[in-house]
Amino acid sequence: MQISDALTQLNLDTHLEDFEKLLRESVAVDDNFLSEVSRHLIEAGGKRIRPILAITSAAAGGSEITREVLLSGIAVELVHLASLYHDDVMDDASQRRNVDSVNFRWGNLIAIVAGDYLLAKAAGIAARLGQEIAELLANTLADLCAGQILEVQTAYLVSRTQESYFEAISGKTASLMATACRIGALAADLDRSHIEAVTEIGRSLGVVFQIRDDVLDLVASAEILGKTPAQDLLEGIYTLPVIEALKTPYRSDLEPLLTRNMDQASVDKAVKAVLSSGGIAKAWSYAQEYATKSYLSAAQLDSPLADELGSMAQFLLDETYSVVRPYVEPRG
Repeated sequence: MQISDALTQLNLDTHLEDFEKLLRESVAVDDNFLSEVSRHLIEAGGKRIRPILAITSAAAGGSEITREVLLSGIAVELVHLASLYHDDVMDDASQRRNVDSVNFRWGNLIAIVAGDYLLAKAAGIAARLGQEIAELLANTLADLCAGQILEVQTAYLVSRTQESYFEAISGKTASLMATACRIGALAADLDRSHIEAVTEIGRSLGVVFQIRDDVLDLVASAEILGKTPAQDLLEGIYTLPVIEALKTPYRSDLEPLLTRNMDQASVDKAVKAVLSSGGIAKAWSYAQEYATKSYLSAAQLDSPLADELGSMAQFLLDETYSVVRPYVEPRG
C-alpha cells in the first residue's frame, strides 16, 4: 500500500516484519489445533491496514516504534480478525481472503469460540498497555457490537435510511479504524492534539473503507472480493448504493426483488437495477467526501507522514477505481 512505501522510505518497514512475528506469537498455544485455527486468517495474509495505522500514527508524532506500539497494533488486528471469524458465521460464508473460511473448514462452533479466543487475547494485551487503552478497546468492542446489531435490526427493510446506514458503519467499521490510529498514538504517549487528529483520520478512513467495500460487493468479481459477490443483498443488508437506488425511479424494479427468499436470478436483476440507477455513483461521492475529511484532519499534523496518513483514504478509492469507473463516470 502507499503508506507502506512511506514507512519504507523512513526506514520503519522493518517494524512491520517485527509486527508479523509478534502477531503469530500472540495467539500461539501448546494446543496445535487451537494454534492452527487462530492463525488461519493470519497466515492467509491481508493488508494489515489497522496495525499500519497504529504504527504510522505513532511515527507521525515523532515517536520511536516501541514494542508497546507494535502490541497496540496487534490488539486492534486481533479484534479485526475476530470480527471476521464471527461475520463469516453470520454470513454463512465459505471463503475469506481466497481461502476456506474458518466456519466452512471447522464448523460454526469452532469459528465462534476461536473468534472469542482472539478477542480475549486482544483484551489481555490492552490491559497490559494501561487502563486508558484497555477502556478504549472495550468501548470499541461495544461500538462494533452496537453497529452490527443496528445493521441486523434493519435487515430486509427497504425503508432503511441513509442515517441508519451511517450510524451502523460508524460502529461496525469506522470505530475500529479510529481506534487503530488512537491506540498507536496512546501507546507512544503522544500529546492530546495529535491523538485527536489521528483519531479523526481513522474515523473518516473507516467510513471510506466500508462504503468502498459495499460498492465493490455489487460491482466486483468473486476473484477480486475473495468471497461471493452481492452477499449483502441475499442477507437483506441494504447498503448505501441500494438505499440511493431506492430513491430513484428504479425503485419500482428493485423493491419487488428485495425479499427474504431471493434466488440468484433475483439477485442478478437487483444488482442490474442498482447499477443502472446511479446508486453506485452517489455512494462513491460520499466516500470521496470522507476521503477529503481524512486529509483535512491530517493537515493538522506536523509530520513527514501527514500526507501519506491523510491520503490513505483516497488511495483506497484510487486503487479500485478501475472496477468502479463504469458506474461512476458519465457515459459519453
